[in-house]
Amino acid sequence: MEEGTKLEYNSVSSYKIKGKGGFRASSFIYGFVGLDNIGFVANMVSMVLYLSFKMHFDLSGSANTVTNLLGSTYLLSIIGGFISDTYLSRFHTILIFGTAEILAWTLMTIQGRYSSLQPQVCGKSNCLEGGIALLFYGSLCLLALGTGGVRGALPALGADQFDQNDPNEAKALGRYFNWLLLSSVSGSAIGVTVIVWVSTNKGWWIGFLISLGATFLGFLIFLFGKPFYRLQVPAESPLTRILQVITVAIRNRKLQSPENPEELYEINVKESDSSKPKIAHTDQFRYLDKAAILPKTVEPTQWTVCTVTKVEEVKILTRMMPIIASTILMNTCLAQLQTFSVQQGYRMNRHFGSFEIPAPSVPVIPLLFMCFLIPIYDFVFVPFARKITNHPSGITQLQRVGVGLVLSIISMGIAALVEIKRKHQSLKNPLEPIHVFWLSFQYGIFGIADMFTLVGMLEFFYKEAPEGMRSLSTSFTWISLSFGYYLSSVFVDIINSVTKRFSQSNKGWLAGQDLDQNNLQLFYWFLAILSCLNFINYLYWASWYKYKSDDKLDTKPKSGDNVTLPKSASVSRVPFLKANENDAADVSSIGHK
Repeated sequence: MEEGTKLEYNSVSSYKIKGKGGFRASSFIYGFVGLDNIGFVANMVSMVLYLSFKMHFDLSGSANTVTNLLGSTYLLSIIGGFISDTYLSRFHTILIFGTAEILAWTLMTIQGRYSSLQPQVCGKSNCLEGGIALLFYGSLCLLALGTGGVRGALPALGADQFDQNDPNEAKALGRYFNWLLLSSVSGSAIGVTVIVWVSTNKGWWIGFLISLGATFLGFLIFLFGKPFYRLQVPAESPLTRILQVITVAIRNRKLQSPENPEELYEINVKESDSSKPKIAHTDQFRYLDKAAILPKTVEPTQWTVCTVTKVEEVKILTRMMPIIASTILMNTCLAQLQTFSVQQGYRMNRHFGSFEIPAPSVPVIPLLFMCFLIPIYDFVFVPFARKITNHPSGITQLQRVGVGLVLSIISMGIAALVEIKRKHQSLKNPLEPIHVFWLSFQYGIFGIADMFTLVGMLEFFYKEAPEGMRSLSTSFTWISLSFGYYLSSVFVDIINSVTKRFSQSNKGWLAGQDLDQNNLQLFYWFLAILSCLNFINYLYWASWYKYKSDDKLDTKPKSGDNVTLPKSASVSRVPFLKANENDAADVSSIGHK
């Protein structure tokens, strides 16, 4: 941003500067995402083996540690989102957390290099203690904080390079998220092949060192893009705005809500900054409308009355909560592909000719699927679907998420069938296990599911979020991932605790290190059935959700728009009378280009 330019989180239109933004700016972000994921994803899929063979965790302990690490990483993304919406720009937020991530890789490389910094075999579920434990958990915490903080701000920074009020740039926004995912999976595919092979064959510390170098290079590329970014200056804290609405609504709880929503408090159009978009009143959560009632004897301040727009911002976030909750279970299923499925692959025939595939490299299958399918989806499916639906993205974001949920159910069912086949053959003839290619079915289908769901959620939370809460809202995608990983750990512990009571061996379904003596297939069936129930729940909330694009209003009527004012309406009510340009009008204009 030009020095001395002070801008608030109003709309992208208010800080568009010639020569900045667009795909040229986002290309630097793609580079950072790709290089960062080379190390992060590779080590997350192989970490379960590192913990088992180097840190001497047992089966459930190594799986739970990985899922807890991933859960913490994505949970901490909300810190990056909050800071970048409130105190720092998204660019400077990424700068700080990116530095923490690089430091974490440095510490992990040091511990992986020297055996004196690693625990000895003790026969317990966890052999870490003293300074070794401090270094291990400290580096993991720093990695979670740094990586999570970056993910909380980076997608929103890239999306800021496209103006939703510009038909051409609004159309490009959906493509940005598709290509963001493509850059992520491309880097991940390199990581789970090259780095995983290096880690398992040449040394874990060398894999960590390559991860450090890749992240550092991506960080430099990100910095080089600064002259091309559209940068914002944070405004009022989103949490403060939420707290104001809740506080005033409680204070005004005994007041009678007006029958006509136009009587609710809103700043007059003539006095407002036209760059600050207003949001129309909705009938959901009417109890929050009391925050927009101004008592006759009270002077209007931020803590005595809230505008309709501010109230609707809180309503939007409230409407998002069931959507977030409905996607958590899918991410619990994803956690199994990064833990138990890797351990399955380790006990299967991994030879292609004379070459042996490392077990943690098996997830390259869905990544290659996605590398191939994302361009097809973007260049073939979206234009075709757009002609039918007149929607800029082809289908709505919630429809896209729904497709992913269905595919995740299928993936878990196939995972259970494959485990039955693997276990049967292993018990029958341990020297001739089934080929690892069988895992490609569950991985491939889930990869397609992830392509639909992850991009759908990122675009949904960014587009639907209030202008000043977009980093925070985008981090909801990672919050869903976080809770999914945590829920996986909870399920593993509960399943083990409950099933051992009914087992003759007094062992749970997932206890010990021998998969052939466990009942992993039953755990997969459990997740498949639970996912079916969750999908029914999702359908209800997705149908109930009211898109912001149906409500958001333009304060400047365009030529040709018919705006009719009721005689009783004042000028300050004009924003409530015209549909958002992102709604039908916007879609229509895009469809006719």
